[in-house]
Amino acid sequence: MSKSFSNPDGTRLSVLKDVCCEIDKGEVISIIGPSGTGKSTLLRAINMLEPPSGGEIWVDGENITSKGYPLHRLRRKMGMVFQGFNLFEHMTVLQNITYAPVRLLHIPEDQARQEAMELLKKVGLSQKASVYPDSLSGGQKQRVAIARSLAMHPEVILFDEPTSALDPTMVGEVLSVIRQLAKDGLTMLIVTHEMRFARDVSTRIFFMNEGIIYEDGSPRQIFEHPVHSATKAFVNRIQKLVYVIDSDEFDYLQIHTGLNQFCLKYNLSALAPAAYDIVKEMLFVHLRGIRPLTLRMTYAELSGETALDFMVEGFTRSPLPDESALGGIRSRVKDIVEEPTTRGFRIKVKLA
Repeated sequence: MSKSFSNPDGTRLSVLKDVCCEIDKGEVISIIGPSGTGKSTLLRAINMLEPPSGGEIWVDGENITSKGYPLHRLRRKMGMVFQGFNLFEHMTVLQNITYAPVRLLHIPEDQARQEAMELLKKVGLSQKASVYPDSLSGGQKQRVAIARSLAMHPEVILFDEPTSALDPTMVGEVLSVIRQLAKDGLTMLIVTHEMRFARDVSTRIFFMNEGIIYEDGSPRQIFEHPVHSATKAFVNRIQKLVYVIDSDEFDYLQIHTGLNQFCLKYNLSALAPAAYDIVKEMLFVHLRGIRPLTLRMTYAELSGETALDFMVEGFTRSPLPDESALGGIRSRVKDIVEEPTTRGFRIKVKLA
């Protein structure tokens, strides 16, 4: 299957290039890869929201790309959850969920309401049935969108970056619902940037790059033994926040704010208080007067390891006054590693 679009200058932009795969019932496939590599376009093509430019798509023995194929039949088999929720703002939560089953599946209204309430209970929102979407948080809206998709009794659900539009504090509640659906055996394709989630929930991973499925394998293969260097570089991403402190007149409030934003962005809020306290103690007590100093907070998306690095140049051994200086910190963290580097010495405090 391929997909291309016309540019304003008349040229063609090729987004998908000869994508070929088979998906079995009950599989949970996470689609990962850099932005702009065709992940969302692949989902939209599978659902015929963006009909492919070339090739064919077969679902349950039927070529859905053939001329005259009744797409309403596909819509009943395949649900889709978008990153933008797409709820009807003028309808209550309950009405949002019952509208399509009543209109398209001709399910009696009483039955549709009963099933909708069961679905709302499943996603933890039964108490929100009578409210309108504008009173919900982003995470709650996305859970309603999932319930609405499930109300059509789909055989397959496509998730297009379901957490990308959410505040980091709301990501977990949506991912927990998707995890439960995976346990229930529903066939799902999920475009996601949440690497730990993809590894935990999937039976299979597609790594997409440059418009093709670059690598296709089990979570263990993709994350621990990737074949291609591009896959390895992507899954081993380490996010970091860096401050260079070259005098005692540094702005600690700026550092505090930066740590808070970093923790929020990567759903590490539970670690934020410990990070604040340790940074303050290290900079104002144990490493006071030792400048320049580089402070770095890192988060490895694959392993989940989160750490604070305090790096000083020109030292061949620990800059701490004595070995007991970190005793109070050691009891509050996972581990502390002190080691020389090519440029100096590093104290690595592992928070998780």
